Amino acid sequence: MNQHFVHEKRIEITTLSNGLMVATERMPAIATATLGVWVGTGSRHERAHEHGLSHLIEHMAFKGTARRSARQIAEDIENVGGDINAATSVEYTSYTARVLGENVDVALDVLGDILIHSAFDAGELAREKGVILQEYAAVEDTPDDLIYDAFMETAFSRQAVGRPILGTPETIKSFDEATIRAFLAREYTPGKMVLAAAGDVDHARIVDMADRLFGGMPSVAPQAPEPGHYTGGERRISRKLEQANLVLGLPGLSFKDPGYYAVHLFAHMLGGGLTSRLWHEVRETRGLAYSIDSFHWPFSDCGLFGIGAGTAGSDVPELMDVTLACMAQATRDISEIELVRAKAQMKVALLTALETPGGRIERVARQLLSWGRVVASEEIIRKVDALEVEHVREAGRRLLQGAPTLAAIGPIKGVQSLDDIAAGLRG
Repeated sequence: MNQHFVHEKRIEITTLSNGLMVATERMPAIATATLGVWVGTGSRHERAHEHGLSHLIEHMAFKGTARRSARQIAEDIENVGGDINAATSVEYTSYTARVLGENVDVALDVLGDILIHSAFDAGELAREKGVILQEYAAVEDTPDDLIYDAFMETAFSRQAVGRPILGTPETIKSFDEATIRAFLAREYTPGKMVLAAAGDVDHARIVDMADRLFGGMPSVAPQAPEPGHYTGGERRISRKLEQANLVLGLPGLSFKDPGYYAVHLFAHMLGGGLTSRLWHEVRETRGLAYSIDSFHWPFSDCGLFGIGAGTAGSDVPELMDVTLACMAQATRDISEIELVRAKAQMKVALLTALETPGGRIERVARQLLSWGRVVASEEIIRKVDALEVEHVREAGRRLLQGAPTLAAIGPIKGVQSLDDIAAGLRG
């Protein structure tokens, strides 16, 4: 068992003998404790026949264990006033609970139980498949959700990193207990897991429980996922809808890339707030869309930049022209005042996320899984503050040289070809 202490944030970290990391931060003013287990496995770690399995496993965690029914899992948490939740993303799956500090043992016992001893009862499995199929159908019926799934699939064509997290009806229906247990044995390994807790917590007590609950898990060498490779391309879905939903994308950067923060700032200045260029020009000046925003989604080895908007079919051509012009113009004349504003907004977002125990443990867990250490806020802020206007302009210029991705749904006849979009991006 290896232990070290991060003085600047009062974070204690212990690594169990099997590789599972335990991180805690005591917050004296907080009477509750928020804790969770993050697994460095998400939808991109699935093989083709496992598409959607991470999400199903997250759902099944609450459907009964060897010693608790689904009802008992909920009762044990809610009887002490707590709540429990889980989430699946491209690269992580998390299981979290919040209770009073005096009930940390209860929450940890439940988390350990659902992660190690889930029963995967056939009846519960069939019912939960039905729930997820309804969730899938809801996305299909919601154009502004569906379009982002289509966008990711197109940007990372035929790759796990681009596949929708929910899976498909065919794969969802195919899953059985054997498939689930094989995936868990391969992916839910202690070297890819972090147990993090913050609030009214005692490190030694949590480490002791973690060792009892998870210490028996065998140490298995983690398997790296298939590397992500941006492809670009287009997907146009013509439907009889009142509004067209469009997402335009370009290859972004990994959060490990030295240029990540410059691209992130460029995205924010372009379409990250009410003072951003796209919001001002597209929404406020021309009234071409109810909302428009730009974003940068970083992953461990790749990334994706995008702009999303919804508009009337008749406004599609002008919306596209104005958006492309704004993007190209930003690479030439982003100003110092825009950069200062974006830096301030980025710092506020970073520090706001640390104001709750839940935000703290999520950040710590993700950083330990990604970097093997906790990255101090001061270190991030120094990197952001070091960026100058020309750094961000150059990041934008490099970004716009990439092959575009387009996903569009609804009345979309006026959407330009990919070649015209690429030409527009280059000014």
